Amino acid sequence: MKNSLILTLLLFYSCASLLHAQSPIEIRVNLRGYPGDMPKEVLILSKGALDNPVLKLKNEKGVTLKEYQCIPSENPWPPFPYYYKADFSGFKERGKYYFELGENNIVSPVFTVGSYPNWQEDVIGFIRTQRCGFNPYTKAFCHQKDGLSFFGKRPDSTRIDATGGWHDAGDQLKYLITGSNTTARLLMAYQMKPHSFKDVVDARGLKGANNLPDVLDEAKWGLEWILKLHPSPDELYHQVADDRDHRGFKLPHEENADYGWGPNSFRPVYFATGKPQGLSKYKSKATGIANLAGRSSATLALGYQVFINFEEYKVFAQTCLKAAKELYQMGKSQEGYQQGNSFGAPYRYEENTWADDMEWAAACLYKITKKKEFLRDARGYAKIIGNWSWMERDTASHYEMYPFINMGHYALWQVGSSKDKKEMSAYYKHNLEQVKKRSRENPYGIGHLFIWCSNNLAAAVATQAMLYEEMTGSTEYRPLMQNHINWLLGLNPWSSSMITEIPENSDTPVDVHMPFWRIYKKSIKGSLVDGPLWSTIHDKMLGIALSKPDEYAHLQPDHIKYMDDWADYSTNEPTLDGSAELLLILTRLSND
Repeated sequence: MKNSLILTLLLFYSCASLLHAQSPIEIRVNLRGYPGDMPKEVLILSKGALDNPVLKLKNEKGVTLKEYQCIPSENPWPPFPYYYKADFSGFKERGKYYFELGENNIVSPVFTVGSYPNWQEDVIGFIRTQRCGFNPYTKAFCHQKDGLSFFGKRPDSTRIDATGGWHDAGDQLKYLITGSNTTARLLMAYQMKPHSFKDVVDARGLKGANNLPDVLDEAKWGLEWILKLHPSPDELYHQVADDRDHRGFKLPHEENADYGWGPNSFRPVYFATGKPQGLSKYKSKATGIANLAGRSSATLALGYQVFINFEEYKVFAQTCLKAAKELYQMGKSQEGYQQGNSFGAPYRYEENTWADDMEWAAACLYKITKKKEFLRDARGYAKIIGNWSWMERDTASHYEMYPFINMGHYALWQVGSSKDKKEMSAYYKHNLEQVKKRSRENPYGIGHLFIWCSNNLAAAVATQAMLYEEMTGSTEYRPLMQNHINWLLGLNPWSSSMITEIPENSDTPVDVHMPFWRIYKKSIKGSLVDGPLWSTIHDKMLGIALSKPDEYAHLQPDHIKYMDDWADYSTNEPTLDGSAELLLILTRLSND
C-alpha cells in the first residue's frame, strides 16, 4: 500500500490541477519523472526574488535524502520574473519522490526515478481509434464510399477505392502526407524493440490476440491504405476529403459533410500531379511528387523488412516491396513536393522538402536489394537536403520541412560506409547545435519553435538527439533530449502534460478538440495535442473563441499560449502523426 503522505500529496495535486490556484512560488518537475540514467532538473518559478533557495529531495516517507542549492536561471518568462534551477542528475535510485522548498512549505508534484511505463502501447491505442473504414472504438463502419478521383489519369469523379487509413487530427480527413509517416514510425518502433510489444487485439482492432503484435496490426492497416492509393505503377493519390469536412463534431459513421453527392456519401480523392491543386478559392503549391512518393516508398520498404520475417505475411511483404520500387521511380521522375489541399480555408499542410524522403527510400531499398544505384542515389539526395531543417530556422510555415526529422540521414547511416556515417551524424549534430543555442534563451532549456503543432517539434528534437546518440555513442545531447521530453510531460509554464492521460494522476489535456470527447465525454489515452503557439500566431487564428475562462490565465507567458479548451483547435487538438512522433522516444525509455 502506498504511504499515506504520498496519497495526501497526490490528492493535493489532483485538486490543484483542477483549481489552478494562483501561487507566488511554484515548482516544476517532469510530472512522471526521470529515467535513472538521464539528466534531471527541477525549476522554481517565483514572483519575487529568493535569497537562498534550497530544495529538499524527499522520499515517500517524507525523509529528506538530499538538498540542492538552486541557482538563478537567465531569460525568465513572464508572469514569473524569477526562475531558479537545480540539477539532480546524480540521483539515480529508483522510487517516488518530491521536492520541498526550504521554509516556504511549497512542495512539488510527486515524481518517479526509473524507466517509463510502456506508454507506446497507449499511443498505438490512440492511433487505432482513428481508423477509417471500420473503427474499432465505435465498432461501426464509416466512409465506405471513399471516394471519387480528381486531377488524375482517370476522368474526374471516377470511383476509386480509398477506404481505410486513419482520420487525421480530430477531424475525418485522410492524408498520405501524415499517414505515411505515422505508418513508418510504427514500423521503426517495432524494429527498435521487436519483443516488447503486446498482442491483445486482432487485425480489425478488436479484442483478441492474432499472433501479431498490435503495433504491426496498426502498421499493416497503414500499409494497406498506402497500397490502395497506388493502384497502378504510375498512379498515386495523396488526400481524401478536404476542409468541407469541418461541420461541427460528429462520429465517423455519422458523417454530415456534403461534397456534392449528399451527406455521408462520396468524398474526393486527390491525385498527386506535382502541380498546384484546389477545387475552390485556395490553391496548394507543388513542384513534383517526390515527397509523397519517396516517403511512401520508404514506408513500404520498411513494411517489407518487417513482414518478410512472418511466414504468413511473406506475400504481403513482396507486394509492399514491388510498390516501393514503383513509387521510388515515380519520385525520381517528378522530383519536388506536393502539398495538402484546402477548399474554403487558408490552412493546409505546407510541406516543401522532398530530397530527404527520396534519400530515405533509396537507403531502405539499398538495404533490401544491395543494388549500388540505390546507395548512389541516397548519397546524392543526402547532399541535396544536407542539414536543411526547421531546426535551422527561427520560424516556419505549417508543416514546412515535414517530417520534422530527416529520417533519410538515419537510414543512410544504417547502411552506408564509415564516411557516410560520419557525414550523416554531422548533419544531425549541426541541427541539434542550432536547437541547443536557442535552448539557452529560456529557463526550460528547450529550443523548438512555437508554430502550429509545436509539440511535434519538441518530440522531434528529443528523437533526433536519441538517434544521434545511437549513431555516435555520444551522450552530449542527452540534456537537450530530456529537456524536450520534460516539456511534454509537464515541466512547462502550465505544469500540464501535453499527452492525454499521460502521466496518470497528473494534469493532462482533457477538454480536447476531438469528437469522441465532445460527444461521448470520454478521453482517449495516448494522444499528443498540438501544443503552445506564439501569441502572434494564436491571436490571428480564425474561429477561436474559448468556451470557458482560461484556467491557465495566471500562468500564461506573454509570447506563447496554450489552452485546454475544445474550442481552441490550434493548441489542444490531438493529432495522428504528432502522437506517432512519440513512438520512438517512448519505446526507447520504456520498461522492456
